[in-house]
Amino acid sequence: MTNNIQKIAEELKITIRQVSATVALLDEGATVPFIARYRKEVTGSLDEVAITQIRDRITQLRELDKRREAILKSLTELEKLTPELEKQIQEAETLAKLEDIYLPYKPKRRTRATIAREKGLEPLADVIFTAQSIDLEKEAKKYINSEKGVETFEEALAGARDIIAEKVSEDQNAREQMRNLYQKKATFTAKVISGKEEEGQKYKDYFDWSESIAKAPSHRVLALRRAEKEMIISLDTAPEEDEAVEILDNLFVKGTPPIAEQLEMAVKDGYKRLLAPSMETEFRMRTKKKADEEAINVFTDNLRELLLAAPLGQRRILAIDPGFRTGCKVVILNENGKLLDHSVIYPNEPQRKSAQAGIMIRELCKDFEVQSIAIGNGTASRETEQFIRSLKLSNIDTVMVNESGASVYSASEIAREEFPDHDVTVRGAVSIGRRLADPLAELVKIDPKSIGVGQYQHDVDQTQLKQSLDDVVVSCVNAVGVEVNTASKKLLMYVSGLGQVLAQNIINYRNENGGFKSRAELKKVPRLGKKAFEQAAGFLRVRGAKNPLDESAVHPESYPIVQKMAKDLDATIPELVKNADLRKNINLKNYVTDTVGLPTLTDILKELDKPGRDPREKFESFSFTEGIEEMADLREGMYLPGIVTNVTNFGAFVDIGVHQDGLVHLSQMADRFIRHPSEVVKVQQKVMVTVLTIDEKRRRISLSMKGQNQAQKSTKPLSKNPKKTAKKELSFEEKLARLRSKFD
Repeated sequence: MTNNIQKIAEELKITIRQVSATVALLDEGATVPFIARYRKEVTGSLDEVAITQIRDRITQLRELDKRREAILKSLTELEKLTPELEKQIQEAETLAKLEDIYLPYKPKRRTRATIAREKGLEPLADVIFTAQSIDLEKEAKKYINSEKGVETFEEALAGARDIIAEKVSEDQNAREQMRNLYQKKATFTAKVISGKEEEGQKYKDYFDWSESIAKAPSHRVLALRRAEKEMIISLDTAPEEDEAVEILDNLFVKGTPPIAEQLEMAVKDGYKRLLAPSMETEFRMRTKKKADEEAINVFTDNLRELLLAAPLGQRRILAIDPGFRTGCKVVILNENGKLLDHSVIYPNEPQRKSAQAGIMIRELCKDFEVQSIAIGNGTASRETEQFIRSLKLSNIDTVMVNESGASVYSASEIAREEFPDHDVTVRGAVSIGRRLADPLAELVKIDPKSIGVGQYQHDVDQTQLKQSLDDVVVSCVNAVGVEVNTASKKLLMYVSGLGQVLAQNIINYRNENGGFKSRAELKKVPRLGKKAFEQAAGFLRVRGAKNPLDESAVHPESYPIVQKMAKDLDATIPELVKNADLRKNINLKNYVTDTVGLPTLTDILKELDKPGRDPREKFESFSFTEGIEEMADLREGMYLPGIVTNVTNFGAFVDIGVHQDGLVHLSQMADRFIRHPSEVVKVQQKVMVTVLTIDEKRRRISLSMKGQNQAQKSTKPLSKNPKKTAKKELSFEEKLARLRSKFD
């Protein structure tokens, strides 16, 4: 354990004390958000990223130690363990190195070498492997034995070569040198399988493809593997055979020509039959693991931005799930997202009843005092948006909402529990409205893989993906905080220290007792013990509680500190919260103890300034360009507003309101060199883009974000003599206003 702690400290460039303290907290059951927020003095203010790295690395090293112990036990039982071998095993720092050491002793199925040993040919193999000069034919004839199946000296030599080939493939030095060669020289070589050309058109770029594995980007690795899995291409991963064999020859081939010839044959066979397939498998796994990690990182970054998207907040919302043939499902939600009413309108073809639909929308808005309208961005969304805007409803915002995954939620067990008496269309519309009010609270109910961000998410390691996505959801939920009296069961499940059982118990308690009046009341929830309360309490909010600290991120364990601060200033806690001038008189150093330091005290003071503040950005309304609703409306050169829906390694996808996201390739994202799209954009970001090309047949739109400050652009194709650029760079809102005025 000590060595593991030291290793992690060196890798992360932090102190041994920080790692040791963090590991101890994790082993006690503390969660990452709790440690990062409320144990800063213990860890030296490590953030969630560092704590997660420690958690994952200590798990990995402990698994390595388990394998080490299993190997030592196996070698002891086989009576093969020597002090030298034990030392090698104890010093092995990677699983690959550990397995290389164990490989020659590892019980294996009957191989050609095993059969040759059974025929008594190992001594002959040892002679050939070590001797400089012998009468090879004479030596081999000593091992002719009909009873053992060796009829000729040629058969004896062939068996000896099989043993040598296996020795070569299991040699630690040889395997390490092959790894180095594969790392530097191996290539992905893809060829289309005959007859699959038409079926595999989406993989056309890889029909005749070769690329260094060291330089292949993660998305291409995953694409090649998928194409191979679908049996569109054949895929090889190997360096030049001659170069690999030459390296092995230099290691093993010696002696006079008869001996050297046998060794050369054995080495070549050992490489082609044993070592090359082993290395190819290892490097396929290695490149897959690396590609998985990069793809998962992209997915988690996108998911974080989506979950932390700006909430509209507590408002009365009319939400619409648009459609053509079946009409548009309309629901009314109150400030807490409770369903008040629902109906169906037909503003679009083929059952167009726009006058009737208009009357109904106006009546609903008036009767329920609607403050905002949310429209799902799926089928018929732009047509429905145009209809709603034509009603010119005063003081009511109309917002397009990304509905990815809403259908998944509407058919889920969670949705059935929430709305057992309503069908999937009502549930889907409710989800759209709630997403506008609070994206985080609604999106946690949906499997992240159904939300529509990420790349090759079904091809990566699903266990690793789930762990990473769960980490992001937990991080976001706890960073924002949860209102205990209105949160759904799914949202509560992600709170530090809770889970499915405790979340349900909290809901049962509030249903039976009319809600929580204070954080302390949480201790009355069945099975919510001292440890769970410690982990969860700081992240749960009780809006309207008598003690204002119950609405904040101040942990109950720190309430006595705040009470002392108030007492020292001859004030109450509510007065301390309301009076900024009063708080200026607080000297934090007066409240430092052995367990509470300045980091925690600083956090407390920030919370007193704005109790329960939401860390998410302020909501800003957004609209697509009017009149641009389908791909057919697009023209090359148009300059349009859009919202980033997905960020990948090769570019960003942007919704410009035509039911098909366009791609801004990495090369078109900025006027400077960038390594990754995340340097420029993030999911849900509002951007201005230029249409480069439109391919309606393949449903592809190519966009650019380059040169946005160079030429004045409009929704019409660029003229040959564009107007001069304004000296002042316009804000997004100014650009959009100018764009609308030109269109009008």
